[in-house]
Amino acid sequence: MKFRYYTAVMCALVAAAFGSPSHSQDVTALGSHGSWIAYTYQEDGQPVCYMTSAPSRSEGQYTRRGDVQMLVTHRPSRRAFEVISIVAGYEYKRDADVTVSVGSNSFQLFTNGDRAWARDSKTDQAMTQAMIKGSSATVIGTSSRGTVTTDTFSLIGFTAAHEAISAGCNKPR
Repeated sequence: MKFRYYTAVMCALVAAAFGSPSHSQDVTALGSHGSWIAYTYQEDGQPVCYMTSAPSRSEGQYTRRGDVQMLVTHRPSRRAFEVISIVAGYEYKRDADVTVSVGSNSFQLFTNGDRAWARDSKTDQAMTQAMIKGSSATVIGTSSRGTVTTDTFSLIGFTAAHEAISAGCNKPR
């Protein structure tokens, strides 16, 4: 119960961070599914749907760290679906990759500032399919100070949240 409350609060903070004049008051929750919460908003009159979760466990020898999130976003107007991003809660080491492991699958993400993304939509799709089938995702990153962190995200509710954002943004099958 404490984890769900923490996840809900963290996800609400991320939703607020997405705020811009065009959609900050229009973020609507599509539902809470296990460790994941799905949202939608309008961007330039077009729907954007995303799901987010905070890690169930974080490890590393850091003294200070901001909010950590994993997000999956659909932007139909850009034909961008299943765009996975990681918010680290710190600035990543320059030119350092992030490794995401789901079961026996491993994916390399590029970094910029405090975020990491897949290099292409094919990787986003493969990661999404692995997470639909998996039970947890482990993210390993290195801060600009050289601190290695390991964040574990529960995938309980991932499939239901993914279905919610796919329906909310009319994602083609």
